[in-house]
Amino acid sequence: MNKFLPISKKDLDLRGIKRLDFVYVIGDAYVDHPSFGHAIISRVLEHNGYTVGIISQPSWKSCDDFKILGKPRLGFIVMSGNIDPMVNRYTVSKKVRNTDLYSPGGKGGMRPDRATIVYCNKIREAFGSVPIIIGGIEASLRRFAHYDYWSNKVRRSILIDSGADLLIFGMGERQIVEVAELLDTEVPVSEIKGILGTMYIENDKNNLPYDAISLPGFDMVSNDKKSYAIATKIQYEEQDAVRGKPLVQLDNDRYIVQNPPAAPLSTEELDDVYALPYMRTYHPIYKKQGGVPAINEVEFSITSCRGCFGGCNFCALTFHQGRTVTARSHKSIINEAELLTELKNFKGYIHDVGGPTANFRFPSCEEQLQRGVCKNKQCLFPQPCKNLVVDHSDYIELLRKLRKLPKIKKVFIRSGIRFDYLMADKNGSFLYELSKYHISGQLKVAPEHISDNVLKYMGKPKHEVFEKFSAKYKKINEELGKEQFLVPYLMSSHPGSTLKDAVKLAEYLRDTGHNPEQVQDFYPTPGSISTCMYYTGIDPRTMTEVYVPKTYEEKQMQRALLQYRNPKNYNLVLKALKKAGREDLIGFDSKCLIKPLGNKKIYKPDTKRRG
Repeated sequence: MNKFLPISKKDLDLRGIKRLDFVYVIGDAYVDHPSFGHAIISRVLEHNGYTVGIISQPSWKSCDDFKILGKPRLGFIVMSGNIDPMVNRYTVSKKVRNTDLYSPGGKGGMRPDRATIVYCNKIREAFGSVPIIIGGIEASLRRFAHYDYWSNKVRRSILIDSGADLLIFGMGERQIVEVAELLDTEVPVSEIKGILGTMYIENDKNNLPYDAISLPGFDMVSNDKKSYAIATKIQYEEQDAVRGKPLVQLDNDRYIVQNPPAAPLSTEELDDVYALPYMRTYHPIYKKQGGVPAINEVEFSITSCRGCFGGCNFCALTFHQGRTVTARSHKSIINEAELLTELKNFKGYIHDVGGPTANFRFPSCEEQLQRGVCKNKQCLFPQPCKNLVVDHSDYIELLRKLRKLPKIKKVFIRSGIRFDYLMADKNGSFLYELSKYHISGQLKVAPEHISDNVLKYMGKPKHEVFEKFSAKYKKINEELGKEQFLVPYLMSSHPGSTLKDAVKLAEYLRDTGHNPEQVQDFYPTPGSISTCMYYTGIDPRTMTEVYVPKTYEEKQMQRALLQYRNPKNYNLVLKALKKAGREDLIGFDSKCLIKPLGNKKIYKPDTKRRG
């Protein structure tokens, strides 16, 4: 008998389980590894004495797959996957992706659009009033009325559309155990309303939390963009476990109620979570299909921290994990590294030791532990806060310990590095050791853009900070005698980015010799401040107007400028330069981006809007 959690009636019989406490329906293939949310939540429940069965990627054409483990004693848990199911299936131009790294053999189409809603509706159809708890990234980011890029409209809270009883937002370990304990003592799910980090629907106005802050209601945010921006601002201001207030949003005659966020797990609690008995691979049923590709990147990686005080506006991680950083102990991480060295496929290389931001190991300042994170102020933007504690010494010490372990040849760092935080450190040891020991040929960083106008809307530092970092990185590698390069992640069409900004970025690429093979168009996903800007044309931080490149053609032009050397982009680049009034960049001079038309072959770019 394998040690994975049961996935079939046969597994239940082998374990002598007559009725499961929980059935966990997931949109990913079943991978029992701590990089997968379903693995952590299911193992935490098991550790606390509850039996859990897994239904992975059920067919949504009927109720049959949802019945294979029977009706659970306490309830269903539903999570659509590690990646938002809409992002997982569609590109930013709304084309269907051919592959899904979280499915067996990388096959696409194994989960429905808006999987959480579909799964919950099928569970209701099969079992009626059984308790349903939803969580994960899809539920967490759609907890209130939200702009949906794929349908280009504001949708209701996922709590309403799914028909679920409770929504857990954030990482969820503490909340799911509290919910389980209450259900186990026969508290009706309709009465579970006081758990931090959860949301529920309230029908009686008199039962709302006394100190709740009211958001503009669904009718307001779906018809008035200023109201949407106001709602976004309030949600971000109250996303704090120390000072956050309950939030309420009216939808017709119902109220969506959000309790304040749950406190992050302590170091000791994080250590316990990562010490649970994970199988650290995919279920053997997928072997004949070629396994699950998503495991390849994380199988020999170690999560060292959670949370991020970076505050990038296009990233919804703040809305999910929060801004307070917590980290695992050295002992816990070293124990996991030693465990990795005993796995049969281990070749001596740890692929990553990091988290949302690798070089964040502790809260940004001591005050936030008592007062919470600042309501209207970021830790790093527009420049580092005077109270920011900048110290890489603990991370350096950890990496040194890992390098000394037997059977380990090299420890890589592939999580994002915040170069502005690094540059704020007066001690240059970390960048030196990073360059000497922890990269191989190239370091990927995310300046995202070079126009200060665009960076302002992204919540990123001014371009001069990246320039100083680049120079320092180059100097250190020269001292080390290493030929190692920076690979910048760049984004096109972010709110605030005009064609002139895109041209400026193209000129930077020309001058630095960068030729990006991949460019990320801004993808308006629920839960981010940048998505609010995209939909409303308003910066919710200041309530001022912001330019938004929205037409398919303009987005294609901005993207093409970043890859202006590609002959297939010639017509788009030509049109963009003319439209931006930069025909001086069309010619034979070394400063020009493209040559005049002449006898050049004409490509006809696809300008048809999809979706």
